[in-house]
Amino acid sequence: MRLSQMLFVTLRDDPADAEIPSHKLLLRAGYIRRIGSGVYAYLPLMWRVLQKVSQIVREEMNATGAQECLLPQLQPAELWQESGRWDTYTKAEGIMFSLVDRREQQLGLGPTHEEVITTVARDMIRSYRQLPVHLYQIQTKFRDEIRPRFGLMRGREFIMKDGYSFHADEESLQKTYQEMYTAYSHILRRSGLAFRAVEADSGAIGGSGSTEFMVLADAGEDEVLYTQDGKYAANVEKAVSLPAEAEISPFTTFEKRETPGTDTIEKLCIFLKCSPTQVVKNVLYQTVYDNGLTVLVLISIRGDQEINEVKLQNELTKLAPQFSAKTILTLIVPNAETQATWQAKSLPLGYISPDISDDYIAVNKQVNSQFVRLVDKTAVELKNFVTGANESGFHVVGANWGEQFILPKITIDIRKAKLGDRSLHDPNQSLQTARGIEAGHIFQLGTKYSQAMGATYTNEQGEEKPLVMGCYGVGVSRLAQSAVEQSYDKDGIIWPIAIAPYHAIITIPNIKDAQQIAVAEKLYTELNKAGVETLLDDRDERAGVKFKDADLIGIPFRIVTGRAITNGKVEIVKRATRESQEIAIEEVVNTLQQWIRYAIAS
Repeated sequence: MRLSQMLFVTLRDDPADAEIPSHKLLLRAGYIRRIGSGVYAYLPLMWRVLQKVSQIVREEMNATGAQECLLPQLQPAELWQESGRWDTYTKAEGIMFSLVDRREQQLGLGPTHEEVITTVARDMIRSYRQLPVHLYQIQTKFRDEIRPRFGLMRGREFIMKDGYSFHADEESLQKTYQEMYTAYSHILRRSGLAFRAVEADSGAIGGSGSTEFMVLADAGEDEVLYTQDGKYAANVEKAVSLPAEAEISPFTTFEKRETPGTDTIEKLCIFLKCSPTQVVKNVLYQTVYDNGLTVLVLISIRGDQEINEVKLQNELTKLAPQFSAKTILTLIVPNAETQATWQAKSLPLGYISPDISDDYIAVNKQVNSQFVRLVDKTAVELKNFVTGANESGFHVVGANWGEQFILPKITIDIRKAKLGDRSLHDPNQSLQTARGIEAGHIFQLGTKYSQAMGATYTNEQGEEKPLVMGCYGVGVSRLAQSAVEQSYDKDGIIWPIAIAPYHAIITIPNIKDAQQIAVAEKLYTELNKAGVETLLDDRDERAGVKFKDADLIGIPFRIVTGRAITNGKVEIVKRATRESQEIAIEEVVNTLQQWIRYAIAS
């Protein structure tokens, strides 16, 4: 392609609405254009990148025996109501675009396709002889993000590969799950990305277990915790660890003490001259279930620890049947305005104890009359601890479970693991931290959807059994931007060769020089014929402008038909290292072919 004929516009300044480097660079380099909030046009250079990523994904999926298909983006609400996720996606998380057609039927634009593929399986799979089956698609998805940001990282419309497998048993699922783990690792390596596979929370997709594939980058939205020995890595939402040992309490007898102005752990510990590891703090949350019931939740946790809200949400979802509900719609720390809607009297905020009375909750049919009381394992182990006295300006010291306070029935790990914690598999290993961008996620769904939607098969004994399912996703457009976030410099993008829009760009410094043009045209034809995808910058622009644009768009090799042609050579500059060398014109094609082959193979 000749740049003079391409829709090619670059920007010298960073766009005002772009926050992270990759977003700024893709806009500046003319790869994408914003059409609306979270909605972007993929321009010619970007589309070539996306096609290359898609082809790598397609090749790795096909190599496992998965079959490509294409599923509808427009999905009937009743399928999602069958699975029980309609309210979760349209109300709780609120990420599904929903609409009503002219026949007054509710529809959704697909954020994911578990319901659709389960319907296909329900209609077509009858016998164990048809299993296992693995289908995948590469398609545009839609999610109504509350705050679209970072360009293609968190948009409302994006390209994704999602795959679904069906099995007769867990053993077969595990085999495919492991194949996908390997395939996803190959996809990211072939794309030239540094990544880490980590344990993850399954979220609204559900299932018994999942693994995220994180592209390592400082601007990543996710925090990854891992050990140096390589034996443990998890998203912070899922991570578990051993906290620092609690210090010995300085209090040996139980007593109530006046502690004015100590409504935070820091102030309290300074006032009492104690460690936060000897404090039981009691944190109040409010959740609303899908049947409209409000439930107040009190969590007792060690003073130096923070609550992992993903773990909390999962626990409250498990408790939903106790309240005749299926899932939770919201989970918040209630502010004064919210508290006023259900409290019978003013709460002693900052001074709450584990046994705060249920009579703080006003009688209301829409509000559960009792606190749900949870205790984190870190608080269970404490002796002679400090906690609130249910009276503003007062705490108790020297308290113990089973003496002054009844230990809550539900004991769980609800703390947020953090940098420096000890590892469970080896307490001598401490957790390290890194930032990551989730580019892929694989799930063991089990029978969650097949049972809910009646997707069954007949086994060898003639028994009807629910299909066992797996789910596997790769964000194609997100992966492409992740590559930029991981590899750039002050001058622009540095594309990995495997997914760069073009391998090389020929820059003609002076388009009025007939010899420069002739050499450039010759190399342009020969390189493209030899499979080296090459751009020709034949624009009537200053050489400096062309060099800046070549750096900005990140093409791996720049060929300059400058003064060296008088010696029968051209200059070749490697974008990644800025290494420059002069090579004989007749050797350019073979040299670039070798460099490209080596880069893609390594």
